[in-house]
Amino acid sequence: MNPVISIVCIALIAAPARAQGGERIRPEGVTEAIQSAIDRGLQYLTRVQSPDGSWRSAGRRGAYPTAMTALAGMAMIGAGSTPTRGKQWLQVRRATSFLLSAAQSDGVITVPDEEGRSMYGHGFSTMFLAQVFGMEEDQRRQHEIHGVLTRAVQLISRSQSRAGGWLYTPESSGDEGSVTVTQVQALRACRNAGVTVPSKTIENAIKYIHDSANPDGSIRYSVNNGGGGRAPITAAAVAVLYNAGNYDDPIAEKALEYALKTLPVNGSGNGHHYYAQLYLAQALYQQGGEEWTRYYDAISKWLLAQQSRDGSWNGDGIGPVYGTSIALTILQLPHSFVPIYQR
Repeated sequence: MNPVISIVCIALIAAPARAQGGERIRPEGVTEAIQSAIDRGLQYLTRVQSPDGSWRSAGRRGAYPTAMTALAGMAMIGAGSTPTRGKQWLQVRRATSFLLSAAQSDGVITVPDEEGRSMYGHGFSTMFLAQVFGMEEDQRRQHEIHGVLTRAVQLISRSQSRAGGWLYTPESSGDEGSVTVTQVQALRACRNAGVTVPSKTIENAIKYIHDSANPDGSIRYSVNNGGGGRAPITAAAVAVLYNAGNYDDPIAEKALEYALKTLPVNGSGNGHHYYAQLYLAQALYQQGGEEWTRYYDAISKWLLAQQSRDGSWNGDGIGPVYGTSIALTILQLPHSFVPIYQR
């Protein structure tokens, strides 16, 4: 396709639909109350973005600027904004600039604040940049993003463990599930954007998830961990298996059944509720049908009840940027603006 035509098509896709009178057309299931909550959440993220374009966690576990910036940026893309269009275009553009400035010569996207767990931020940042790559209208900027993504993929590939997973830093020799699913989504997003991704890297990662599965459908924290499965990681595993196109995968089917049984929408008994629902929502949206409709109705009611007066959500003790970004991503899935989340 001609590059100019391609960019125009992407811009049209990203533009929020409007009726003849100019009002927004809401997708099925997105009520006026849900849209109002979304708008308030977006306003909150806009207010708290740092001058350098980053967002940072205010939680007790660290600031995680690249991870928080990528997650908040994804929430704004979910509203239909791009680096040049939409209500939050400037915030998306500033986030893009910050993450590009965090890209290191060896390929990792990180800043000193998160060197101990850089692969989380690297995975989320790579996924975000892969989304904006096709939306960018400046060819020089697009070329810069492509270079960063190419090096980011190379970093992910050479950091993969022998078992097929990833751990907290590029030089780690081990692996665990939550980091692994982040890298797989990043790789899939890059492949969708036209960046070369070694097939073997994804194949080994899918095998890692399969090897981490228990007979009850749950996915373990690590492939070498002989204990029980973790419900949040199980939900994340389903989402990335679907991202990889493995919709008929028996492992994914059993894992989804397990996640639905063990992850109540109200978050009782789960310390990583927002994280778990982020991935469970993606999996159910990909699946569609009545299960998604029931889930979206339930999770949206719960999220609206949890929203703070300033428009934020305080998620999993990590802070309001994290919670708000995840809540917005879930609530905006029916808008279908984010390529990696589309059916």
